[in-house]
Amino acid sequence: MSEPAGIVPQRALIVLPTTGEFDSRTYRIASALVARGHEVTVLARQGPGLPAAEDHPAGYRIVRVPVSAVDGLPLPGWARRGIERLRARRRAARPAAASSAASSATAAAASTGLVTSPARGRLGRLIGGLLRIAAIVLTVRSQRRAALASVRAAGLGPDLVHGMAYMGIPVALELGRATGAKVVYDARDIYLEAANLARLPRPARALLARVERRWARRADRVLTVNRPYAEVMAARFGVPLPAIVMNCSYRYLPPDPPARRFHERLGLDPASRVVLYQGGFSRERGIEQLLEAIGLVPSAVLVLLGYGPLQAELEARAADPASGGRVRVLPAVPPSELLDWVAAADVVAMPIQPTTLNHRLTTPNKLFEALAAGVPVVASDLPGMAGIVAETGCGLLVDPTDPAALAAALRAILDAPAADRRAWRERALAAAHATYNWERQAAVLLDEYTKLTGRRW
Repeated sequence: MSEPAGIVPQRALIVLPTTGEFDSRTYRIASALVARGHEVTVLARQGPGLPAAEDHPAGYRIVRVPVSAVDGLPLPGWARRGIERLRARRRAARPAAASSAASSATAAAASTGLVTSPARGRLGRLIGGLLRIAAIVLTVRSQRRAALASVRAAGLGPDLVHGMAYMGIPVALELGRATGAKVVYDARDIYLEAANLARLPRPARALLARVERRWARRADRVLTVNRPYAEVMAARFGVPLPAIVMNCSYRYLPPDPPARRFHERLGLDPASRVVLYQGGFSRERGIEQLLEAIGLVPSAVLVLLGYGPLQAELEARAADPASGGRVRVLPAVPPSELLDWVAAADVVAMPIQPTTLNHRLTTPNKLFEALAAGVPVVASDLPGMAGIVAETGCGLLVDPTDPAALAAALRAILDAPAADRRAWRERALAAAHATYNWERQAAVLLDEYTKLTGRRW
């Protein structure tokens, strides 16, 4: 990315509702700003085993604050601390035998398929929805309080606060109000149409929608990751069309021939082909369908690289002798290393399920990471992804709900002649270098920042 004259060093504060160590978008934004001489602090949440503060190799600082729903209760500090101590004692007193039995039950269920939650009645769903809203409100309140205290203690005076996601923007707005900084809402999903929020009872969703709309209108600018999302948000929030900053990767030159990272790490047979799923381990991402499909793809191993709520179940599935070693699970890697791993796969699979509007319109990080690494994809034939896959010729589209069709698409790529596989690689790299790269997207982001602060970023 070329650096135009007239850049004025400024301070950016990026607010995350997560621990931040695997957030690729934050890494790309922060590293791009640091490279141009700006000071960047990422304000995230504390997590087990993570330092309260650390300096990232890319040159920005990560500060993590303690966050919990209990801490968000409108009670005196001594009362909140007492409740936290009580909860800690109760967790420590749980019988080990019961925990072991629960783990065994989970493993047994996972050996035959992923565990599903029991059905709940309408009243149960309503109560669950209200409890979830309460937890969101209290957790946001907790992070807002801790973040404000941390910023004041450090004497930070940001020029711009970048709030990530619907639980990051209320914290960003509070920091913007306290410091006078401009505030950006980075709405990376259509949150009320995604994951568990999409399944809340209608009254609960309507309440959250009104709250998010108010947050979006209070922000100085709304960003999102693709045109379909932007159009939905403009209509629902009543704001100008959000700026589109796609989740593309930096330009990258993968090794040729590809490295054998997965074979070396997992001790795979040299003849094994690697089908990679990387990202969040959660439902409706197509993991269940891939687990069924991989048995129909000879000499192939499904590698699941990531983390999330399904991790224990997936590890149990991989350890089950019935899987025949065809499923392997690896922990997530830092964003700065991810493309090296993706480039070692033979094909990247992303059969995201068409269960929500958010999924149907998504353009996931993993699509652009596969392009950057020059690896062909098997992707869901859904409006968000289909156009990019067809335009670039980087892979095959498939009905993501059909494991047999998914297996056929994987075989078509893995069994293709070497010349066809090289052509897929070259088309993917050409698209990534010309169009779908972070250097181009960062230019859009920097222009938006410049409009907000009146000084060149």
